[in-house]
Order: sequence, then structure tokens, then C-alpha cells
Amino acid sequence: MIVDFQNKNLSKKTYLPITYCTKFVDYKIKMMDIKKHIPNFLTLLNLLCGCIAIVMVADLKFDMAFYFVSLGIFFDFFDGYFARKFNVSGPLGVQLDSLADMVTSGVVPGFVMVCMLSLGEYSSYNFLPYLGFIITLGACYRLANFNIDTRQSDSFIGLPTPANTLFIVSLPLVSNTIIAPYIHNVWVLLTITALSAFVMNAEIPLFSLKIKDFSFQKYKLQLGFLLASVVMIITLQFLAVPLIILTYVLLSVLNTILAKK
Repeated sequence: MIVDFQNKNLSKKTYLPITYCTKFVDYKIKMMDIKKHIPNFLTLLNLLCGCIAIVMVADLKFDMAFYFVSLGIFFDFFDGYFARKFNVSGPLGVQLDSLADMVTSGVVPGFVMVCMLSLGEYSSYNFLPYLGFIITLGACYRLANFNIDTRQSDSFIGLPTPANTLFIVSLPLVSNTIIAPYIHNVWVLLTITALSAFVMNAEIPLFSLKIKDFSFQKYKLQLGFLLASVVMIITLQFLAVPLIILTYVLLSVLNTILAKK
């Protein structure tokens, strides 16, 4: 049936429902337009946090850099979450996400390592600190490879760049703990740099932290790891961050070995 909206004789009982339906449809369309921009907006907030973290590192304010990186990673997690929830995933979001991660989880950790090497005993060698950017190169390759690797939809192969970033950015914050002699050693830092770039791109399967149901038997490894992480954060504070990342990698390797037996 065709409704004549210009017909002045159209009864109010017929006209009002049509009006409300039209307004509701317009509202839903506007909401969909807003929803499709939320993930990209969160991605840009991740990028902003990365840019601010770079400034903090340049001022040697490593604690503030850590906080902004953590906030950026928080936004990075939820941009993907909302893209899936609102069903608005697209090629633009994928590219934008990688570009933002390149700053927050690529440039920032490399710059932190450059600054740490610059403060070391061999800082007079002008070229040496710039080797810290090997981390940035490794992160760049990892992010580019991740976009075309279909095997990493539910789990990871190689250490994700956000986890690697938290590890590197936390190192200056634990320089006054019992591991201080190692953190201030240039050769230790160079070894960490090389291992960082390697582990991000190595064919090492890492277990997924996504828990889709409340089955303890199915997710006992993930739940045990998360519980241990919470305990370490409460007791060790910043020192817990690198220990959690190391534990994650070691548990994944051990889990892979046991699964093959």
C-alpha cells in the first residue's frame, strides 16, 4: 500500500505512527553513523598517547611515558573490541590500527632503549645508542606481517608488540631494584634489544588470553597466569611488568612443548 503523505485528509491515527517510525529509523541511522567512528576514534587516542609518550621519554620522564603507553594499549584493546561488537570492521580500521601501534608500540620502546643506552657507560660511542631502534624495526616488521598472517586470529605467533612495549618501557622504572646492575649494563641492554626484535617475529606460538566462557578446565592456564600476574603486580609493582611478560613467553613455550608430547 502506498501512503500519500501529502494527503491532508490522512487521519492522525495513521499519520502519527508513521511519523514516529520515520524518526526512529532516522535515529538508528544516526547511531550507526556514530558507532562506525568509535573504533577509529579510540585508535586515534592510542596514537595520541604514543605521541605524548615520546615527549615524556625525551624529557626522561619514564614513569609518565609508561602510563601513557599503558593508556594507549588500553585504547588499542577496545578499538578492536568495539569494531567487532558494532560489526564495523574494515580495511581503514586495520591500517589505522597498525599505524597507531607503530608509534605507541614501535617508536616509543625503541626510543626508550636509545635513551637508556645513551645513559650507559659507552654513551661516548655516538652510534651505539641508536641500535635501540632495532626494536622499532622489529615492531614494524611484526605489525606488517600480522596484517597478512591469517593464523593469528585467536592466538599469537611471536610476542605481540604491546606486550613487548610494556616490557621495554618498564625497564627504566626497575633500575633501582635488585636487577639494577643488569639494567645499567650496556651489553645487557643490547642483548635485550636483539632478543626483543627476535621474539616479536619468531615462530613461537603464544597462548591466547581471550576467555570465551567460564570453563576452568579449558582455561586453567590462562586463569592461572592472570591470577599470578595480579599477585605479582600487588607485591612487586613495576618489577612485575617484565616478569609477567617473561612468564607469559616461557609458559607458552612450555605449553607448546607439552602439547606435542
